[in-house]
Amino acid sequence: MVKLIQYLLFVLCFSVVSYGYGQSLSAVKQLAQAYENKRSDLQIQFKARVIKLLPDDLKGSKHQRFIVKLASKQTLLIAHNIDLAPKINSLKVGDWVEVYGEYEWNNKGGVVHWTHHDPKKRHTDGWIKHKNILYQ
Repeated sequence: MVKLIQYLLFVLCFSVVSYGYGQSLSAVKQLAQAYENKRSDLQIQFKARVIKLLPDDLKGSKHQRFIVKLASKQTLLIAHNIDLAPKINSLKVGDWVEVYGEYEWNNKGGVVHWTHHDPKKRHTDGWIKHKNILYQ
C-alpha cells in the first residue's frame, strides 16, 4: 500500500511540473510500471542524465555500457552495441542522452539495448542521441 501511495504521489507531482529532465510523463510512467511489473520487451524513448560510465563489454558482441538516471530516480543500464553502431567517444558523466531502444527488466532498474539499427531488419531500429549527434 505504501508503494502504491508513493507511486501515485510521484505521478501527481510530475504531472504538475514540466520536467527539467526533458522527458514526457508517459515515458517515466511506462518505465516505472515496467520495472514494478517486471515487464520486458518494451520499446521506449526517453531522456536521462549519465551517472556512471562502465568499461565496454568486449565478450561476444561489443557493447558500450553506462548508467543513466531518470527524473523518477530510476536507474537504467544502457548497453549500446558498438559492433553495429558507432561508440559515443565524447560521453561523460553528467551528459544528457536521448535513447530509443528496448527495455528489459532487472532488479537494479532495467537494461536498455537495441540502441542501434538492425541490419537484418527483424527488429525496430534504435538509437542514442548525444549532443545532437545520432548514434545508430
